Amino acid sequence: MSVLPLVFTSGWASGINAYAVVLLFGVFGATGLTDDVPAPLQRTDVLIAAGLLFLCEAVADKIPYVDSVWDAVHTVIRPVSGAVVGALLAGQSGSLPDLAAGAVGGSTALVSHLVKAGTRMAVNTSPEPFSNIVLSTLEDLGVAGIITFALFHPVAAASIAATLLVLGVVTVVFLASRIRRFLRRRARGRVVSGPG
Repeated sequence: MSVLPLVFTSGWASGINAYAVVLLFGVFGATGLTDDVPAPLQRTDVLIAAGLLFLCEAVADKIPYVDSVWDAVHTVIRPVSGAVVGALLAGQSGSLPDLAAGAVGGSTALVSHLVKAGTRMAVNTSPEPFSNIVLSTLEDLGVAGIITFALFHPVAAASIAATLLVLGVVTVVFLASRIRRFLRRRARGRVVSGPG
């Protein structure tokens, strides 16, 4: 399937910021920069909703611990968004290839989301808020860059996304001890603040 590299890349990006992916695809399609964007992503109501949710994410994603709560809520949303965007990019016939594209987009988004959420837990063990702001900004710029690049060079973008995904998984494995410390600290906080 020639659309598979674009589906994979959009899945990776959806795992980091699903609203940015929908918004970027929609804007690129609505402005005529590309013909590869399905009509449902170009609808005005979809663009408005994606824009508002992107702004919410842009704020929540930069606040320590709020970002982890936001990520927890989006454990379902991001993979589902990746699957829907993947299926839409493949076509809207409901055929087996479309469903397979949805599975690729959704599963890639899930792995990418888990990498992001795990990395954020590790970053939240740092006492200063600036690392969250820097990391969130880099993620937003990365999503914008890779989606833009993918529309014109899908295979190269998919290679970059695959490399970033592997590096992300390796990083999360490396940071696992910090993540466990974060979870223990959070669990202790619940016990202390719980009923006595």
